[in-house]
Amino acid sequence: METDRQADALLDQGLVERWQAGDERAASAIVERHAPALKRFAVSLGVREEVDELVQDTFVRAFGALHSFRSESSLRTWLFTIERRLVLDRRRTELRRRNEVEVNDSDVVTGYDALDTIVADEVRERVSRALEKLSRMQREVFVLRVQEGRSYKEIADILGSSEGAARVHYHNAMRAVKEYLDD
Repeated sequence: METDRQADALLDQGLVERWQAGDERAASAIVERHAPALKRFAVSLGVREEVDELVQDTFVRAFGALHSFRSESSLRTWLFTIERRLVLDRRRTELRRRNEVEVNDSDVVTGYDALDTIVADEVRERVSRALEKLSRMQREVFVLRVQEGRSYKEIADILGSSEGAARVHYHNAMRAVKEYLDD
């Protein structure tokens, strides 16, 4: 098993080097090797529509940043990371579009003052500092749950964990944020 991974890593490294040297066939070989796994991963993240477009966008982004690939992880893991970020970006954009509200001049509150701005800025800054104190996983779960409104099942799918783990990370993140804000 380990030798299979090493062989895959060497093959990918060779393809990356060939592509960087200008061999376009190497890019095609990379796509052929990894596209099926990226499609399966996209579906596991809950993507149901435009899976092929997502995979294509993943490769476009990857080839644009291939110079930054350090081989610290496998090429496939790196591609999965890029794809996951694209999925999160698309979900945030979709959520923003669904939550857009048209504001008319008659809806404007006139009692807003400078103190409201100061308080809002201070609260935003304190929450931001609290989030910095969380572990990466707690921060991701917190953001997906609180800011993105995702269910625990969706969070588990996005992060590749279980629903129970997502709940535990959320609970711990909320406790830590509350403790920080109470100080």
